[in-house]
Amino acid sequence: MKDLSKNYINGEWVAWSGETIDVHEAGTGQAIARVPSSDRVTMERAIAAANEAFDRWSESTLEARIKVLEQLHAGLKERAAEIAETVCREVGMPIKLATGIQAGLPATVTKTYLDMLPSYPFTEMSGNSEVQYAPVGVVGCITPWNYPLHQVILKVVPALAAGCTIVLKPSEIAPQSAYILAEILDGTDLPKGVFNLVCGLGQSVGDTLIKHPDVRMVSFTGSTRTGHLIAHAAADDFKRIALEMGGKSASVVLPDADLGAAVKGTINNCLLNSGQTCTALTRLLVPADKHDEACELAAAAVAKMTPGNPLEETTRLGPLASAQQRDKVLDYIRLGIEEGATLVAGGAEFPEGCDPNGYFVRATVFGNVRPDSRLAQEEIFGPVLCVIPYTDEADAIRIANGTAYGLSGAVWSGDQDRAKRVAGKLRTGQVFVNGGAFNPLAPFGGFGHSGLGREFGKWGLEEFLEVRALQL
Repeated sequence: MKDLSKNYINGEWVAWSGETIDVHEAGTGQAIARVPSSDRVTMERAIAAANEAFDRWSESTLEARIKVLEQLHAGLKERAAEIAETVCREVGMPIKLATGIQAGLPATVTKTYLDMLPSYPFTEMSGNSEVQYAPVGVVGCITPWNYPLHQVILKVVPALAAGCTIVLKPSEIAPQSAYILAEILDGTDLPKGVFNLVCGLGQSVGDTLIKHPDVRMVSFTGSTRTGHLIAHAAADDFKRIALEMGGKSASVVLPDADLGAAVKGTINNCLLNSGQTCTALTRLLVPADKHDEACELAAAAVAKMTPGNPLEETTRLGPLASAQQRDKVLDYIRLGIEEGATLVAGGAEFPEGCDPNGYFVRATVFGNVRPDSRLAQEEIFGPVLCVIPYTDEADAIRIANGTAYGLSGAVWSGDQDRAKRVAGKLRTGQVFVNGGAFNPLAPFGGFGHSGLGREFGKWGLEEFLEVRALQL
């Protein structure tokens, strides 16, 4: 077992001798590492270090910040194989996908900011005013376990680029890649105190981070329930917040669409990372007269997604990240049956051929799902697809917009202009039109209970900047 009983504070690794948290391997259930269950005093020490370092870093040159990000980018690429295997073991994403996504995306996102920063207008003129974009201050970053390093990078890189200092609390379920990041940053020219890492539970160190008066912004990715608590706590101190939370995204298949392509694209998206993706297309909306055909196509597609050892190159569907998440998903599968939905494929039985101690769940498809059922309304965060019939285009749009969430979505049509028109009516932060590719330069974030603020590109940078006007 790897002993990571330490935090990274003020440019040094600080040993922790208190209680620890075991990190488990998703495919076997075995404990593979231990990290600190840090206390409030430790978090306060990290916040003080970030606050002390802010003046120097906020006044650093853009060239100095770019140099650090170049060093970070090189380190991420150099340790990509280690990052991929680490996240594969913790989260359960198959190693082939983890190499391209869990290890590849952090480097890609860092490179997009390196490309953008030299020409970004940190000052500009508006009439007789010089408008300045200034760093917001000390930023508290709280990140999830499903894409552990990617979500950290989406906060740390633009915050550093903006001139902010950082205290990071990674998920205790999948924290090891954050330690790799700290090791990389420790080898760069980043001044002491600019980046700090404290591991622990939300009710102790997380609560301290979001309520501390020296923390001027909280950037959070995770559940809507936790985001709600953060928003209330931040309001007491008028902190800036950026919240990227849950989703229940609809994939709308219009009558003139290629049904086979639409179902395949939806399944691939829905089952990515075993459904542990906030943008997963978990509701497949199809014309009522094509419902049965869509279910048959979906069943055939998931039959090829047999759960297996995530460390094997041929595995396409890995386990879930924790026993708690597995049990939650199995409860939803049982709920779907109780609610009267048709079980088309999968189910709550343990998949054959998998390690009995691993957190595996079969890819599951339900048909004839009622739009107002819990199965169709609540985020499951597992490999479960709901097929929902609709009567006409207006009905499809109503159902797609009929949840509290609004993070992602998709529209499929043989007519691109029609698809764009319908996509423009979805109350969601992004829409994939006829399988359009993900773009790391486009803004990412949600409507409604899916969040506040945006990540990626210039929008991600601007979350960490305050606007000041000098009247000349």
